[in-house]
Amino acid sequence: MPSLVRPSAERARLLISCADRPGVVATVTRLLFEHGANVVDSDQHTEPDDLRFFMRLEFDLPGLAERLGALEEAFAPVAERFGMQWRLIPAARVKRMALFVSKQDHCLQELLWLWKKGELMADIPLVVSNHPDAREVVAPFGIPLHHVPVTADTKAQAEAATLELMRAHQVDLVVLARYMQILSGDFIASFGGPIINIHHSFLPAFVGANPYAQAHSRGVKLIGATAHYVTAELDAGPIIEQDVHRVGHRDAVADLVRIGRRVERTVLARAVSWHLEDRVLPHGNKTVVFS
Repeated sequence: MPSLVRPSAERARLLISCADRPGVVATVTRLLFEHGANVVDSDQHTEPDDLRFFMRLEFDLPGLAERLGALEEAFAPVAERFGMQWRLIPAARVKRMALFVSKQDHCLQELLWLWKKGELMADIPLVVSNHPDAREVVAPFGIPLHHVPVTADTKAQAEAATLELMRAHQVDLVVLARYMQILSGDFIASFGGPIINIHHSFLPAFVGANPYAQAHSRGVKLIGATAHYVTAELDAGPIIEQDVHRVGHRDAVADLVRIGRRVERTVLARAVSWHLEDRVLPHGNKTVVFS
């Protein structure tokens, strides 16, 4: 397993969402100060449409492991007072991430390379694919690839087997790195954790299959990729990251696919990295992404 550059065992992250009102920041930071914590990074945002307040704090607290429970207990009344949704997370706690892939492996290779270089703060216990093609790509990284074929007749059984793998490996996050199967609502609900997908289009344009062909037929001048959380509605979950690349009338569909692959892998890598660092707070069908 590659060595990861991990945050200090004394560092924690606090994520907050609540109605915007005076005193939230002062109350939170005062409580942390009273417990001996030193805030090292703070970012906040108020959504103008509904005056919802979001904050992400990083702080150091000596003896965090032993004192985290007491801090959570002290924070609970504050959270109740302000009606907060909140999470207190040790920064050194590594999420377990499963990668799903089909035949196209460019996004998979990007994530595996970043992981090997220690630039993705995660453990990757397994890769799941409905085709065996990626086995040679995954093998050098020392990660097992589980081939779970999917057909229209066996989809329910395949999803059940995949869910068992997620439970057995205690997976926190699923990343669809060009996994060309639509996950059922039952799978999404049963897994219960976040699922990130890369769609090879600048959503909400060109949802579903063959978006590059759709884009070419419309004569677009920009193509893009979108990383988003998966919901039961196809390609409609909260967007985490997007990017685009300029194309022209001389570019064929094959050119759009080739250019698009570069955008896809960087967009997905950024979205996954931000999620692993607890920088993304979903809000309805949108996200707040802290820098």
